[in-house]
Amino acid sequence: MRHLNYTHLLYFWTVAREGSIARAAETLHLTPQTISGQLKLLEGAIGQPLFNRVGRGLVLSETGQLVNQYADEIFSLGAELTQRVRSDEPLMPNTLNVGIVNAIPKLAALKILEPVYGLEEEMKVVCREADLELLLGELAVHRLDLVISDRPMPSGMSVKAYNHELGQSDVQLFAHRSIARQYKKQFPASLDRAPFLLPLPSNPLRSRLDSWFEEHGIQPRIIAEFDDSALLKAFGQGGHGVYPASAAIAGQVADMYQGELIGAVEGVKESFYAISPERKLKHPAVMTITESARQTLFEMG
Repeated sequence: MRHLNYTHLLYFWTVAREGSIARAAETLHLTPQTISGQLKLLEGAIGQPLFNRVGRGLVLSETGQLVNQYADEIFSLGAELTQRVRSDEPLMPNTLNVGIVNAIPKLAALKILEPVYGLEEEMKVVCREADLELLLGELAVHRLDLVISDRPMPSGMSVKAYNHELGQSDVQLFAHRSIARQYKKQFPASLDRAPFLLPLPSNPLRSRLDSWFEEHGIQPRIIAEFDDSALLKAFGQGGHGVYPASAAIAGQVADMYQGELIGAVEGVKESFYAISPERKLKHPAVMTITESARQTLFEMG
């Protein structure tokens, strides 16, 4: 058998407990297609089917029953370990597990999390980047302590988690120093038919930018779209077009990507949220992150 993926095992274990992929998807806050795909990968690693379909339901196969027994032990031990670590004085540095929505600018994520290293108690930060749906699923099963997002948790989700607004930042347009000057004159009219590097249409910032373009009669010539903000800026560093960035990281954009400010996107702001299992924050590191962001990094809406 190939190396076992424990995330796949968690999805299998949840399907076995819930009795169907649809109910497991609701529990984990993932799509049924995601869970179905991960189950196929686990079955491929094990080499045998884990479920038999009976009517519209799923029943564990003999192999599935064996795997489920081991999964019960594994995740019971995991819960026991979590309880033990939280009740005793840890011997190793504390760990803060953070999920970062992939649309969040990497430089902004660094600024948000950096105050953790000013705490008296040594802290290790473990970051995972993914889309919001996947990260909320990880938060629901206590694999994350916090999610940093560009939008609040969608309403109607049954995850026991709460939105904590960190603040907002003005959005500005940049280009590499070699091409920025031509777009500064007669801004923003100079941007009509200019080459643009933009977030994907699914990014909340993109819809606000599109509205701003329309309001000012600008037709951007979109040459590339990205779900990774660092990759977007890397293309900008190559002189391939104009791109948006948060004013909160303008200095780093200039230093790291040789970006030059063209102008501000008036009325358009980028929002930042911390999503936590706690309504009233108690985790010292999370409290430090939120307080520092609100006081020094962003303006509150």
